[in-house]
Amino acid sequence: MPFNLSEEQLVLTEKELGTKLPHEYREAMKLDNGGEASTAEDDWEFYPIKDSSDRKRLSRTCNNIINETESCKGFGNFPEEALAIAGNGLGDQMVFIKELGQFNNTVFIWLHETGELQELVGSFNGIEKL
Repeated sequence: MPFNLSEEQLVLTEKELGTKLPHEYREAMKLDNGGEASTAEDDWEFYPIKDSSDRKRLSRTCNNIINETESCKGFGNFPEEALAIAGNGLGDQMVFIKELGQFNNTVFIWLHETGELQELVGSFNGIEKL
């Protein structure tokens, strides 16, 4: 179940990532940190951004974007500059790609079996959260 996220917690994650997240994504996560979406390709569950403001929120965000990205790197063909923001439960991921030190607005689908990246939408607002 998604819940709100403070600017302070978002900034802590951005410091850990070494760059800011795309504006539209940031704003959406501040309102609903996590959630679901359905696209023509699949159903997706958004990973939350880590929230260490209290024990309950920390527990609810243990599958955060940083932890899930690290887990994806175990596949061996996960792009080095990718950040996993959602999964379809079958291994495929929605990702942002970092170029020149910052994340692009474009959302891609990374196919875990082939390592292929496919553009999904030009910006996060192109995804309708459920």
